[in-house]
Amino acid sequence: MRLKMCSIHVKDPAAAHSFYTGTLGFETLMAMPEYNLYIIKDPGADANSVGLLLEPSDNPIAANYMNALHDAGLPAIVFGVPDVRAEYDRLINEGVVFRGEPAEDPSGISAVFDDGCGNFVQLHQD
Repeated sequence: MRLKMCSIHVKDPAAAHSFYTGTLGFETLMAMPEYNLYIIKDPGADANSVGLLLEPSDNPIAANYMNALHDAGLPAIVFGVPDVRAEYDRLINEGVVFRGEPAEDPSGISAVFDDGCGNFVQLHQD
């Protein structure tokens, strides 16, 4: 058994796909705009890698969950990066809005940003 796909609810899957690929650097695993279906993967990963479905939040349960997480300031997902500070600087230059500067705690170094698609995303240093 292996992890095949996970999802994150977003307000607009096409806009999220553009942000997650164009700004964050993920790659498209599958895009079917006519079905509002977008799945991304880690850069350089093969077609059998874990996919992240950018799932529409048009279901009231999904929208409530997404909005409650955002209202509470909780990240919906965590992405690993080799250097949080360098990624923070790169994304700030791209106009990404962070909740604060990178910080270190017992779990490591992390920073949280708003993806503009309804979620906070945490970067955690590998």
